[in-house]
Amino acid sequence: LKACDVGIKINNNGLLYTLPCVGAYVGGDISSGALAIRLDKADMLSLLIDIGTNGEIVLGNKDWMVCCSASAGPSFEGSGISCGTRAAKGAIEKVTITKKYDVVYKTIADAPPSGICGSGLLDCLANLTRSGVIDRTGNFQKGINSDRLRKTDNGYEFVLVDRSITSTKRDIVITQADIQNLMRSKAAIYSAISTLLESMGMSVNNIEQLYLAGGFGNYLDIRSAITIGMLPDVSASKVQFVGNTSVIGAKMALLAKDAYEIAGILASKMTYFYLMSNNKYMEEYMSANFLPHTDIEKFPSVAQELMVS
Repeated sequence: LKACDVGIKINNNGLLYTLPCVGAYVGGDISSGALAIRLDKADMLSLLIDIGTNGEIVLGNKDWMVCCSASAGPSFEGSGISCGTRAAKGAIEKVTITKKYDVVYKTIADAPPSGICGSGLLDCLANLTRSGVIDRTGNFQKGINSDRLRKTDNGYEFVLVDRSITSTKRDIVITQADIQNLMRSKAAIYSAISTLLESMGMSVNNIEQLYLAGGFGNYLDIRSAITIGMLPDVSASKVQFVGNTSVIGAKMALLAKDAYEIAGILASKMTYFYLMSNNKYMEEYMSANFLPHTDIEKFPSVAQELMVS
């Protein structure tokens, strides 16, 4: 359609194109992402994950592609979390918890801490698990010897940063409710990946290349993402951060007609799985609501890590 019809102020005869959608919840952003990584040329079995409120996932190579969308919710974007914030100056982006339950953190721009963003939340959940502050069900262990764990009218919470240090003059904490929200989000993403793999008669071992896209995907710690069971237990050497592939693919389509046509071919190749009516997905989702998973044998490196810690 004419771009001017929707208020885009370019030449009156300039045209607006949209990249093709695949299904109800897999839109042009994922077609654009597949174009950006040139999935149409991939020989290796590849997994593209665009992590946001919806975790959109494509599995395949140049010969075939399947895709789905998992409703991960906004918790890894800092929303719905007691001290969550977007990834801006002062947001805690990395967290480590020692064996004595001391908290070491890094903020964006090294500014005084104001809250905790998605990558920090993921790190936090992984380190609460490693340090034994929470068990595999995500529940706080009441017997730990630390003043950081305290009981409030709304249940238990763990103090990450004391108010005397924060820019808001309020404690930065993670609560029991926050942990459950994060676990539901990570379970949605993992179970979607698992469902696609099983539907194709494959396992995690068949994945040869894993692409992580999206703003959050750029900054997460791979080891932490595997520890909590959000990503499958793959070698870090298989993982590649690819940035905002939605924008990258859109630029490619804008600059070259051939790229726009390839996006259409990619979308037409994808078989869409609607997960909400998929019984296997619901079973997987329930099993993934543990740290890292009900079946820890699916995460051998995490089993070893937790045994050592």
